[in-house]
Order: sequence, then C-alpha cells, then structure tokens
Amino acid sequence: MIAGLRRLLLLLATKFYPAGVYALPTAAQIVMERGRKLYFTKIEGTMMRAFIFPGQGSQSVGMGRALSEASPTAKEVFQEVDDALSQSLFHIMCEGPEADLTLTENAQPAIMANAIATLRVLEKEGGLLIADKGDYVAGHSLGEYTALCAAGAFDLPTTARLLKLRGQAMQAAVPVGEGAMAALLGADMAKAQALADAAAQGEICTVANDNDPNQVVISGHKGAIERAVALVKEHGIKRGILLPVSAPFHCPLMQPAADAMAEALGTANITAPLLPVYANVLAAPIAAPDEIIKRLVEQVTGRVRWRESVAAMAEAGVTDFVELGGKVLSPMVKRIAPDARVTSVVTMDDIEALLAAL
Repeated sequence: MIAGLRRLLLLLATKFYPAGVYALPTAAQIVMERGRKLYFTKIEGTMMRAFIFPGQGSQSVGMGRALSEASPTAKEVFQEVDDALSQSLFHIMCEGPEADLTLTENAQPAIMANAIATLRVLEKEGGLLIADKGDYVAGHSLGEYTALCAAGAFDLPTTARLLKLRGQAMQAAVPVGEGAMAALLGADMAKAQALADAAAQGEICTVANDNDPNQVVISGHKGAIERAVALVKEHGIKRGILLPVSAPFHCPLMQPAADAMAEALGTANITAPLLPVYANVLAAPIAAPDEIIKRLVEQVTGRVRWRESVAAMAEAGVTDFVELGGKVLSPMVKRIAPDARVTSVVTMDDIEALLAAL
C-alpha cells in the first residue's frame, strides 16, 4: 500500500512542482487523514541520495560470480534472468569468453543483472529499501533500464528481455563496419559539437554521450568519426580514441532500433516508479509511464546527457551518489560534482560497508 501511495505522490510532485523543490516522503512521512487526504511537505536539512547504475563497458568476465557464491539472493537474480532469456547468460558472465560477453545483446542484460543482484542483496539481506534511502535513481544508457527496474517500474524478467532486444536491435540497425564511435578526452560540449560539425561532411557525426566536463563521446558514420579523430588537435581537444564497439550507438543511425524498442515498450508492463528517474535525454526527473516509454525510445538515437543529469541532481540537493554494480560512473560524478560523496558497491564487503554507513 505504501508503495502505491509513493507512486501517486511522485506523479503529483513531478507534474506540479519543479524538480528539487520538494523531497518525496519516505513511508514514515506519508500522512493519511481519515483514509482520504494525502500530502507531503518540504523537507529541510535532509541529505538527499541518488542510486545510479552503469552502462555498457562496465562488463568483465567473472562479474557476479563472487556475489552469487556469497549470497543466495544474488544467485536467484541471475537464475531469474537466465530463465527470462532462455539462455545461460550467467555462465557467460562467469566464464566468458570475453567476445561473447562483449556482444551488446549479452552485455546489456548482464550489466543490468549484476546491478540488480547487488541491490537485491542490499534489500533482502540488509533490510535496505531503496524507496526509503533514495530520492532519485538514474542510469547511464542501458543503466536507465536498470534504474527503472530498481525503482519498480519494470519487473526483472521484463527488463532482461527488453535489454536483450535492445542489444539485438542496436546491433542490427547498422551493418558492421559502417559506423563507429570515439571518445574525446579534454573536450567539453562546445568543442565536441564544433568538431562533430566539421567532421560530418554530409555524414552522421554527432555527440552521443556527454559524460563529464572533460569527456565526450561522438558517434556516426565510420568515415566521419575517423575524420573527427584526425581533427582533434585543431579543435583544442587533447585526444580522440576510437572505441571498440560493434555499432554507432546514440545517433540517428540507430533509428531502426528505436522503432523496434517503441514496439516492444508499447506492450511492456510498466508502472510508475517508486522514485523519480532522471531521463538520459532530458537530464530531468520523470515518473509517468507514458513519458518513460517515450524517453526510452528517444534515448536509442538521442544523447546521453549524463553530465547534465548529475549536475541537475546536485542542484536539486543530492549530496550522496551510490553506484550499484560498477565503478565506472563514480569517477565521472566526482568530476561533475566534486563536493558530492560517491560510493561504488560491487562486492559483499562493499554491501556491508554501505549498510553500516546508512
């Protein structure tokens, strides 16, 4: 019942109040008067926390093995994902080969499963309720699906199947060898956009990920991306590195994948999340199921506005960021919000340390 009340309050808050002005209540702060009247109040002087979830690139052979051996709860999560996909994904996570794990159709649900296993251990074995201990959730690219699962918008089997399809659709959208991506080090958005414009020459070359103040990723046609890498010094950028990816993610070339996800998401079972979810394409919190679906479709071809998302959460009052299932986002957060407290939770020791700190 409390979960349902939080969803109702969340929908009202995100519709009528600006982000960051009001903190959503914990279960103890929900007030009912004669079973009819619900309200929430501005909470002053309380620390705000965001739980964040990593994206592709955080996978590695062996991921989840130690957690599964230490926790029956984690083992159940990995089995549930295997059952949902009719695949021995956890075997690939533990044993590889790396080439199979790196395939985007495997990497996406694997990264999600590892993060949700970490969260479930915290919840079931540690007594932590994300709705009570958090104010927002967010994820980088595929991590947005993990965030939605963590907040109860999607169940775990649905999330696994959506990410499997997302990976397959993204890989199929562009023939191998026609697209590319590159990381720009020492580049802000202005420099990256100017470089992309100069390198395009009639092809697609666009900013895919705005990760932090000094790292931007571009995506598009292979020729355009290679031209961009060759031009970095002329645009005052320290370095350009071609990324070992199988497709040019988060650019207009992904439109066939966006169409596939629109169809899949249109039939998926989704409810309002227990916490506001920062949408990658908006760098703002959303909660209504229809808008969640719309923004997830846009995300396939759109920019991951991670730097802006973290900055917006910090501006809204978040001082504590907890990354579950990886250690990739935490350094980015520190570069965006240097005064924030950042914690990465991957191992059982990490889980126990977090529980002791909360």
